[in-house]
Amino acid sequence: MSTHKLAYARRAGFVIDYGREVEEEIERLQREMDKHTAIQQRFPERWLAIQLIEQDMGIQTSLKEIEGGATLLAEAQKSIDHLTEVYGDDLDVVIADHRYGWIHGMLREVVTRPKIDRLSLSDKIDKVVTHRLLGIPIFLFAMWVVFKLTADVSAPYLDWVDGVIGGPLTNWVVAILGGIGIGGTWIENLFVDGIIAGVGGVLVFVPVLMFLYLALALLEDSGYMARAAFVMDRLMHALGLHGKSFLPMLVGFGCTVPALYATRTLENEKDRILTGLLVPFMSCGARLPVYVLFAAIFFPDNGSTIVFGLYLLGILTAIVLGIILKNSLFKGKELSPFVMELPPYRLPTLKGLWFHIWERTGAFVHKAWTVILATSIIIWLLIAIPMNGEGSFADTDVNNSAFATMSGAIAPVFAPLGFDSWEASSALVTGFVAKEVVVSTMAQVYGVEEAEEEAEPTTFVEDVWEIITSFVSATGDTIKSLPLIVGVNLFEEEEEAEPTGLMLAVQNGFEISSGGHGALASLAFMVFVLIYTPCMVAIAAEWQELGAKWTWFSIIGQLLLAWLMAFVVFQGGMLLGLG
Repeated sequence: MSTHKLAYARRAGFVIDYGREVEEEIERLQREMDKHTAIQQRFPERWLAIQLIEQDMGIQTSLKEIEGGATLLAEAQKSIDHLTEVYGDDLDVVIADHRYGWIHGMLREVVTRPKIDRLSLSDKIDKVVTHRLLGIPIFLFAMWVVFKLTADVSAPYLDWVDGVIGGPLTNWVVAILGGIGIGGTWIENLFVDGIIAGVGGVLVFVPVLMFLYLALALLEDSGYMARAAFVMDRLMHALGLHGKSFLPMLVGFGCTVPALYATRTLENEKDRILTGLLVPFMSCGARLPVYVLFAAIFFPDNGSTIVFGLYLLGILTAIVLGIILKNSLFKGKELSPFVMELPPYRLPTLKGLWFHIWERTGAFVHKAWTVILATSIIIWLLIAIPMNGEGSFADTDVNNSAFATMSGAIAPVFAPLGFDSWEASSALVTGFVAKEVVVSTMAQVYGVEEAEEEAEPTTFVEDVWEIITSFVSATGDTIKSLPLIVGVNLFEEEEEAEPTGLMLAVQNGFEISSGGHGALASLAFMVFVLIYTPCMVAIAAEWQELGAKWTWFSIIGQLLLAWLMAFVVFQGGMLLGLG
């Protein structure tokens, strides 16, 4: 070892050996420093030589201001050029490797580590939830709990919103219109039977969506959704699909539009197109009000199971179609690897949960005041126009309206599916605009002839007090229903809620059109809503992301598949004696 190295070693207590080539250049630079006293007095020689080889910008700037610094920098550049020829461009990595190698060796010599379990809590949980055999059943159970929570626990708030809209809100609008002298006119009919019935019929389901988004946010923020994607990746690859495809599909449970845009993360064009074709089969939040309405009418004791089954059917349909398309139109495409990092489990924050709920529910409410409002007014206008029989504008039997005539023209197409009434057909047609409009349309077409009960007049203060007290009562009912999710009844059995006028009208309409098999026809109707073409905004996103050819392929294919699957449900159920 040279005199300079020994001196530095005595001062520092140790010397890291950077290898023969680097050490030779360090010594050469130290010899150069011996020629310049100003440099020796200001910097430790070996440390300075290493900093110069690492091209420390601060040191280079400082040397320019010291006598002899320019010469030393020129010599350092020669060392850098030589070492670059030896090691390539990773000179800094070479030096770092020697440092960490020395540290690692020192630790092994002087540190005794106790034998402990190095698995973190997240690792231990992952051994169960991402298990090769248990992972998928756990994921399906988690989703079942989500829909159980959504369908059952939100029911009291659904009744509360329905009561507020159908009671105080309607009474206030009627009173205001009467106060300005237009009560009893077609304008009042527009507000009550058009706007309130249409928009209000959809807003009733806001509590359902809020509970859905709360449950999904809990899974996302806790870190479990990343595990779900990891678990489903194995299944997707086993079926010949791309693991990354499941991520846009997960987004599709909230809304189809961002899910279609999420396919941009797929590098392969065929992967992106195939995933884009399958995303619409993931049941978006807009379809949930339809499921909840029909499940409450025809399957009151198994509503959450029916809703869960529909979501599961959408996933299975996408998987089967993915296999078929992969082995036909997309045959021969190569799968690129799916790499993702599993975040640690963490406790969701109230602020984060509220942000998710507010953002997604706000988008739904915004649609209610724009798309659904416009559609409700158009539907009311078509209902108000008489086509057959007696009547005048805004004063005609709904069955004689222009809307009934137009919808009745396509109703025979759905006769083999068990719902050939013009009311059901009209709801499916307007559902092209937005799936929430299906419920909105039914609220209008079934509610037009609904008789209103005479009620004692109330004051504004009494109405507000009734809203507050009924909300408190709904909250109490919700708390009572929480143990029922796991089948535990901690409270006395309460009377079942009375069905609304809309529920009775829909039930009667489907029983008549299906020849007494209303439950089976309603199930076929829900399957049709699940499978057929998504909303207009989603179609526009498909056009933008997939192109015109694949968009038309998707639209026509989904309509045909929806009719076929609904046909199998109804006719197959009839053959089996169900419904």
